[in-house]
Amino acid sequence: MNTRKIILRRDALKAAAGIVGGAVLGGCACAEKLGIASGVGAATGGDCDISAAEDLMREHALLHRLLVVYDEGARRIDAGEDAPLKPLGEAAAVVRTFVEDYHERLEETHVFPRARADARFTALVDVLQAQHNAGRRLTDAIRELTGSNAGHSEGARLSQSLKQYRAMYLPHAAREGTVLFPALPGLFGCSEYRRLGERFETREEELFGRDGFARMVDRVAAIERSLNVGDLSRFTPRI
Repeated sequence: MNTRKIILRRDALKAAAGIVGGAVLGGCACAEKLGIASGVGAATGGDCDISAAEDLMREHALLHRLLVVYDEGARRIDAGEDAPLKPLGEAAAVVRTFVEDYHERLEETHVFPRARADARFTALVDVLQAQHNAGRRLTDAIRELTGSNAGHSEGARLSQSLKQYRAMYLPHAAREGTVLFPALPGLFGCSEYRRLGERFETREEELFGRDGFARMVDRVAAIERSLNVGDLSRFTPRI
């Protein structure tokens, strides 16, 4: 390799390193806003905007943590232990307020109509909407069965409702995350898709205040701790 090629290659590597370094630094700021920085709980801050799909996906992740809570509640009931009514009721309240009345309403108002108009997604959206409706009925049942008038004799029904909710929403969220959400930029176009993310963030702040998602993560983490499922390492199999 001659001297000129060596110099050009060296300069290219320096430029690439600068780009990567800038991306990493920018990613750190974004990570803080997304609540994925190092440390316990959800961090906040940073200046980057969160896209519509990123917003929906992080909310799915919060739902998955609630499904772990539901799974633990059903496990205890099926094992003959007392139903942990208070933490399950608190989890159901988050599901109703954040998942169903906020996250799903965003999908139904902004995403589903655009996707349903595309023949590739019509049938999928019809199923997703039917599952939203079924999920709300299950949440009604769970809240009733964990309310102040609930009795432990209804444990079997509560366990069934918890397991039905989990069984439906695992594939539901996975299908949205792998089929529908990746299609959003194409369905909306770049400019409108960017505005969609801004609209989602504005609505979240209207309903839950600044850093509302971070506070919701902390709320779910407190529920996890009350059921002793907050330690991630406990889910590592001993093999």
